[in-house]
Parts: sequence; structure tokens; C-alpha cells
Amino acid sequence: MTAPSEGTGPQRRPQQRKQVLLRLDPLVYEALARWAGDDLRSANAQIEFLLRKALKEAGRLPGGTGPLPRRGRPPSDDGGV
Repeated sequence: MTAPSEGTGPQRRPQQRKQVLLRLDPLVYEALARWAGDDLRSANAQIEFLLRKALKEAGRLPGGTGPLPRRGRPPSDDGGV
């Protein structure tokens, strides 16, 4: 008898977003949160935006990296009317 996974190759689960604990100086966080608010992002989205930008500028952003996930209310179907 063979195991159910034998011969079928590794099973890939849908990619989930990683959770990371990040400790920041309170003043750095406050500045980041203000900047994020100015850009209409959450502090978490601002951190990811800045990390992606830095990785891209350093030539270290992996090629298979997708776009930043859209957050908030989806666009309306009425064309903005």
C-alpha cells in the first residue's frame, strides 16, 4: 500500500502572507504612521511598500513577487457615476 502523497509530488498550498513581529522605536513608529496616513495606507502597508521599494532599488526583489495587495473598498462597478 502506498501513501496518498507518493508519486503526486509536493502539494502546494495557496501562498499566505507572512506575519512578522517588528519592534520599532515609538518615535519611528509615530513618524511612519503619520507618513502612512498621508499616503492613505496602514502602517503595515507602508512598511511593506518601503521594504519592496528598497529591495527593488538594491536589485534584490524576487522576480515572482506579485503586486502589493489592494486594500479597502473595491472600485465601484458604475464607472464612478
